Amino acid sequence: MKLGVLVFDGFELLDVFGPLEMLGQLGDELSIDIVSETVGSVASAQGPSINAVVGFDSARYDIILVPGGKGTRTEVDNPELIAWISRQASSAKYITAVCTGSALLARAGVLAGKSATTNKLAYHWVASQLPTANWVAKARWVQDGHIFTSAGVSAGIDMSLALIAHIWGQDRAEKIADYCEYVWNSDPDNDMFSAKYNLP
Repeated sequence: MKLGVLVFDGFELLDVFGPLEMLGQLGDELSIDIVSETVGSVASAQGPSINAVVGFDSARYDIILVPGGKGTRTEVDNPELIAWISRQASSAKYITAVCTGSALLARAGVLAGKSATTNKLAYHWVASQLPTANWVAKARWVQDGHIFTSAGVSAGIDMSLALIAHIWGQDRAEKIADYCEYVWNSDPDNDMFSAKYNLP
C-alpha cells in the first residue's frame, strides 16, 4: 500500500511524526511519501523542517494523512491544497486527518454527512468549516467507514494504531504499540479533553 502524507508550512510536528512512527513499523508493507505543494523543505509550526519529495502532481495513494497545525488557518483557503485532497479522496482506500487537519478535509467536502472529530481547543473553528458534518466532541478518534479523524496532536498516534488494527489486524497494532513502548488508548470514546473545554 502507498501512503501520502500532506505537509504545509505550519504543520504540527507530532501530527505527522507520531503516526509515522507507528505506520513506519509496517516496513515494506507500506511505502510512504511526504507530499507538499512545493517540493523541498517545509517548516513545521515548532520550527524543524521536513523534506517533501513529491508535489501535488503525485500519483494516487491508498491512504492519505492530513495533519493539523497553525498552518491550517491559512491552508483552508488554499485552492491547490484543497483540490489535491479532493482528488486523492476520490480514490483513496482510507482518508485520515489528525487534529485541525479535519478542517482541510471539511473544506474539501470529504466530511459532508460524515462523523468526525478534531482538536478540542479549535473545535468550533473546525466545525464551522462544514456544519453539515456530524462533529463528535467526546472522541479520541472517529471512524466513519474509510475515514479516520482524530482529536488533538497526540491522538493521531492512537488513531494510526486503530487504522493499523483495521487493515492489518488488532494483534499487529498491539505488537507495534508494545515495540514502541507506547500505551495505546484503544477506546475511541475515551476522551477527557472535551469536558476541559466545556464541549457537548
